[in-house]
Amino acid sequence: MKILYFARIRQIAGRSMEDVKLPASVVTVADLIDFLSAKDEGVAAALADRRTLRAAVDQSHVSLDAPLNNAREVAFFPPVTGG
Repeated sequence: MKILYFARIRQIAGRSMEDVKLPASVVTVADLIDFLSAKDEGVAAALADRRTLRAAVDQSHVSLDAPLNNAREVAFFPPVTGG
């Protein structure tokens, strides 16, 4: 699975993307966050504040409790504002 990091999350994690092989126990976006955080301190710091974390699975915005359902790509980004 391809993991993408955007904006300040990318800066804190120290990378813009990574490819990971997930264990069967990772079934939701929240599970994925736990898995990624356990592997790397920088990613853990980048994904720590779940209140301000947004995610997209295969380019569709989802909640953190959304299932991954054999997704090919998950992106993490901060809240987006515009005007």
